[in-house]
Amino acid sequence: MMKETSNRIRGTTPELDRAAKQLRKKLTPAEACLWQALRNRQLRGLRFRRQHPIDRFIADFYCPACKLAIEVDGAVHDDRTEVDAARTQAMEAYGCRVIRFANQQVLNDLDAVLDAIYRAATSRSPPGTGA
Repeated sequence: MMKETSNRIRGTTPELDRAAKQLRKKLTPAEACLWQALRNRQLRGLRFRRQHPIDRFIADFYCPACKLAIEVDGAVHDDRTEVDAARTQAMEAYGCRVIRFANQQVLNDLDAVLDAIYRAATSRSPPGTGA
């Protein structure tokens, strides 16, 4: 009998995977805008996933080849800096770099956001050093 393997990142659960699947169906306008620009390797051949579980959190977007997590934050995050810092720290513990953009940045200056994502994806500095 062969042992079953999982594609799940360490620390996630089936429940978290189901939650991520539901979130994929309910993208915010800013997330939908960014996803249209990232999907199908449109950003210089980089492959991204949306609503990807990492540890006990779900990253809005994730590039597995670069271990880059992208968070798109709305106004609700203005009062959640400590919670967001804990999310970032947890994802960095798995070797991910985390970058954040405000909804308005994505909606108003998508080209600059995509440039920043590409620079972060191709930078070799370790997580937590502020790409």
